[in-house]
Amino acid sequence: MSYGNMEEVRKEEVEDNTDIIMEGALIARDRVGVQDFVLLDSHTSEAAFLNNLRKRYQENLIYTYIGTLLVSVNPYKELDIYTVTQMQLYRGVNFFELPPHLYAIADNAYRVMCSEYNNHFILISGESGAGKTEASKKILQYYAVTCPTTEQLQVVRDRLLLSNPVLEAFGNAKTLRNDNSSRFGKYMDIQFDFKGRCAKVFSINDKNDWKIVRKAFSIIDFTEKDLEHLFGIVASVLHLGNIQFEEDSNGHAIIRNGTQIKWISKLLGVHLSILQEALTHRKIEARSEEVLSPLNVDLAFYARDAVAKAIYGRTFTWLVNKINGSLANKDSTRKTVIGLLDIYGFEVLDTNSFEQFCINYCNEKLQQLLIEMTLKAEQEEYEMEGIEWEPIPYFNNKIICDLVEQKHKGIISILDEECLRPGEATDLSFLEKLEEKVGDHAHFVTRKLADQKTRKSIDWVDFRLLHYAGEVTYCAVGFLEKNNDLLYRNLKEVLCNSKNGIVRECFLLSELDSRRRPETVATQFKNSLMSLIEILMSKEPSYVRCIKPNENKEPGKFDDCLIRHQVKYLGLMEHLRVRRAGFAYRRKYEHFLQRYKSLCPATWPHWHGPAAEGVERLIKHIGYKPEEYKLGRTKIFIRFPKTLFATEDAFEIRKHLLVSRLQAKYKGRLGKRDYQKKRKAAIKLEACWRGVLARKEAKKRTWAVQIIRKFIKGFINRKKPLCPENTEFVRLVQYKYLMKLRDHIPRNVLDKSWLQPPSILEEISEMLQKICIRNLVQKYCRGVTPERKVQLQQKAVTSAIFRGKKEGYQQSINLPFADTRLKETDISPKVLQLIQGEKVKYATPVVKYDRNGFKARERLLVLTQSSAYVVEMAKIKQKIDYATLKGISTSNLCDGIVVIHVPEDNKQKGDVILQCEHIFETVTKLCMLANKQNLVKVVKGSLRFRIGSGKEGTMVFTVGPEPHVFKAKDGQLTVVSNQAKS
Repeated sequence: MSYGNMEEVRKEEVEDNTDIIMEGALIARDRVGVQDFVLLDSHTSEAAFLNNLRKRYQENLIYTYIGTLLVSVNPYKELDIYTVTQMQLYRGVNFFELPPHLYAIADNAYRVMCSEYNNHFILISGESGAGKTEASKKILQYYAVTCPTTEQLQVVRDRLLLSNPVLEAFGNAKTLRNDNSSRFGKYMDIQFDFKGRCAKVFSINDKNDWKIVRKAFSIIDFTEKDLEHLFGIVASVLHLGNIQFEEDSNGHAIIRNGTQIKWISKLLGVHLSILQEALTHRKIEARSEEVLSPLNVDLAFYARDAVAKAIYGRTFTWLVNKINGSLANKDSTRKTVIGLLDIYGFEVLDTNSFEQFCINYCNEKLQQLLIEMTLKAEQEEYEMEGIEWEPIPYFNNKIICDLVEQKHKGIISILDEECLRPGEATDLSFLEKLEEKVGDHAHFVTRKLADQKTRKSIDWVDFRLLHYAGEVTYCAVGFLEKNNDLLYRNLKEVLCNSKNGIVRECFLLSELDSRRRPETVATQFKNSLMSLIEILMSKEPSYVRCIKPNENKEPGKFDDCLIRHQVKYLGLMEHLRVRRAGFAYRRKYEHFLQRYKSLCPATWPHWHGPAAEGVERLIKHIGYKPEEYKLGRTKIFIRFPKTLFATEDAFEIRKHLLVSRLQAKYKGRLGKRDYQKKRKAAIKLEACWRGVLARKEAKKRTWAVQIIRKFIKGFINRKKPLCPENTEFVRLVQYKYLMKLRDHIPRNVLDKSWLQPPSILEEISEMLQKICIRNLVQKYCRGVTPERKVQLQQKAVTSAIFRGKKEGYQQSINLPFADTRLKETDISPKVLQLIQGEKVKYATPVVKYDRNGFKARERLLVLTQSSAYVVEMAKIKQKIDYATLKGISTSNLCDGIVVIHVPEDNKQKGDVILQCEHIFETVTKLCMLANKQNLVKVVKGSLRFRIGSGKEGTMVFTVGPEPHVFKAKDGQLTVVSNQAKS
């Protein structure tokens, strides 16, 4: 039987059992509840809702529908409902034909997308610890198993599944509610075409999670350099949190213990003294010039926290973009998508701050979207079925959304205004401004505005919002600080010049040219949310609401109080009320008639006319009243659950009656004599079959003996020329060797290993080895790309200059040279204009040491086809034409120092002293562009350089415990480097 036929048979079986599965569940409704809350008689009763949820949870039925919305209760144990068999069972089956399941939601989204060729989204929300992330993983796994695949698509799916542990590692944290709580909202598009750190947490195994994350990084296309920079950032943020400031005699902030800042300097690749200065000073404008103003201790701590938040926040954005890049479908054909949104649920803690305000605003917007799209879907179905639309009264929470987000009048605008206005703004002044501007709003209250009874529950620094799901009291303390995303300019300059590639990508030099004030955190959040809502509005929706049954993660424990709280804040009763405002149950005529046709003589056992007419005849016979139902074009709509339950109970009675009649009809049909005849025939048949099996087994054993004898004979004669006695044995040995050799063939030209052959195959093996080596050499030569050829040419020049002369050369061999360390977008447009349109061949951050005083300055070295430029932000500090270049000097130690010798003329101020991270790469690029490889000198001990007209200085190179560059007492520039590791 073909796969296609098997699918048809499976679908027919499911369709035959549809009624048993769906309506059959109503038989046991007293024990296991109803699988759709819409079928509750008391649909407005919260107690009835909880009772139904409890019944199902106690039977390990963790999924229940509200129409097409899925309610999921976390079981806190493994259930055998996520197998491949289960996935195949739900694949391609109508939504209501099987019990509620995540797979039904996923499959329905996929089928609607395929049949209607439109985009879809699945919104998963719930409280922290309710199982949102697990739900999104299960949906991804379902698509990975059930959807058509190619090798390339499988790679993308692996990356998609493994992006979860990476995002969780960087975006999750331990909270009061959950040991591993997502502190970010995650939206991902799955494309189809039609071909954290805290103290020890006992519920988390850091060692195992670390292995998973490392594996995920390798599959998502992260290089070792990416990981080195990424982990360096994480470590630097931790060290930043350990920096302590003290007050000097002038009241200025100073850092006495330099251990932490040394590590940060090393991890981020920034100059130590410049970083220390940036953390204790800020740049201000005075008399049209920028001067450094010292910070007090409070402002220094603010600067420290701001830079830590900025680094980690932007790195997380970089991480998301990197993952998105690895998941991007490069195919240009038209695609449809299923969006998957795993978002934090409504949060109400003992103390609610700025974070809860943002989270709850997001949920307020998503609730607005849910109700609007549910009403839209209901209205569309009514119109499609030709049933008159009855307006449904519901609470429109737009009034609350406007209170938060309205331009110039909303809470976010007022908060931004307080953050950005000149003068001393505080959290209390923000609260006063709220009272002034939105104090008369029906959904806003403070202690000052509240009545006598309410005032007792609100503190002086609190304000309360009446959300769609209930009231939440927010503490205004910290709102201004958390909303302000400002970094002092000189801190930004330090980060823009970092040698850490990720930090440099996150903090662009172009930011320094812009005088526009950056958006606040709340505005960024609002804009991001608006973009998300736009995306969701363009897609067909499905919803999953996750519930946490207890705080202790105990299987089987159902905490009524906790669950009632979540039902309220997830808006489930409101959603049920909207779904039940019309009809509780709707079913295709064919399915309804198939199940209940036995209740009417006219439709039993077969109805030969149109299904719609059969249903009409059936319900008239049963006695449905006009107000209990409506007949659409393809479906029957039943208004009350009790009508459906009465029909189901009547069907159960009828079914038992029919079964009893069949049993009575066929009881005692076979006599004793007939039974004896049939028994003898069965015994005879069994004896014959046993004989067949025994003869077959004996034949098999005889054949095995003959084969063994033949191969023993072949082994004895194996060294003779091919003859009937040894042919099969030799052929077997050849086959075995070749099959084994297939798995041990050298993979590259440097691999000299070769599988040792049996003595009878030595000549053939030698010939095969020569063919294999020739193929590998040809393959290698064909695989050398133009880029690789350039790399090899550059490495050859590096070898000629540095091999055996400079420490660290050996370790640099396997590190490929970058085309450039800075993109043109990282260089100020003013600089690009000043170099008169020359194409930048190479650019890298460097530290330049002044000729007078040897003070370290962050600079850029920019190389073009004809000149080298030393650049400060938007200024060219020095231009060196390659034609005038006198020489390039570097030491034999691993210090990164390079001296560019220039001619003695009025254009040049003296030789250029630079320190760069990629010394071998930079010197090679410079001398190749200048075509002056012979002018590079590697010196020992010291070197002389020109300071200015007629003046010379000396640079001394030495080894010490820590790398350091300083001006010695004798006026010489001393460079201390670590001893290179062998």
